[in-house]
Amino acid sequence: MNLLLLETHEVSADGLVRLSGRRQEHAREVLRVQAGETLRVGVRGGRCGLATVLARDDQALELRVELNAAPPPRPGIDLILAIPRPKALKRIIPALASLGVDRVVLVNAARVEKSYFDSKVLERTFLDGLIDLGLEQARDTVPPTIELRERFKPFIEDELSAFGPAARLVPHPTASAALAPVPKNQRVLLAIGPDGGWVPFEIELLAKHGFVPVSLGERVLRVEVAVPTVIGAERAGP
Repeated sequence: MNLLLLETHEVSADGLVRLSGRRQEHAREVLRVQAGETLRVGVRGGRCGLATVLARDDQALELRVELNAAPPPRPGIDLILAIPRPKALKRIIPALASLGVDRVVLVNAARVEKSYFDSKVLERTFLDGLIDLGLEQARDTVPPTIELRERFKPFIEDELSAFGPAARLVPHPTASAALAPVPKNQRVLLAIGPDGGWVPFEIELLAKHGFVPVSLGERVLRVEVAVPTVIGAERAGP
């Protein structure tokens, strides 16, 4: 945990915070903080700063916070992701939060098992916990918006305009064009398929709506590897 993530309602008007549960246990048992020491903190959706430890015991951690810094800049990336295996999704969600992705739409696809949509990973409380892990790791406070769409074709045909202008890219094993960075002042909308890739109909529909197929090279990557690889590559350029 590189940042202690707070909720707005937990911070009093005079900057005092009293915590119990997972965060208090982590500060006590892992960070081993003592009275007078400081911690990096941030308010979900808001500013970052430092907190001075006023007191700690086995039940609670008392802090005084000063929030005087903005969260890290956003890379300007949105993601359409064919919903992966639940075990993979548990690793991908914290990574997306750490990387600063703004909006994630988990969609159905021909090679997606329908049972994935019933996974407990998609329960709001569980999902929020995974997002928190990513934010804490990256010292960020702004969570990605995560949505579900169980019908691929209507989503692509009817909802893409909501993303606004962006470079639309779809990594695909048979693409001839190599993945290259997009200028940092241009937003990027990625469409990453399931293990096994998008089927021809899906690739054709994405291409019809402005997505350019790009290659990640000769190696075939699992989704949990492809996602951070593509996002990192897209923001490596000028």
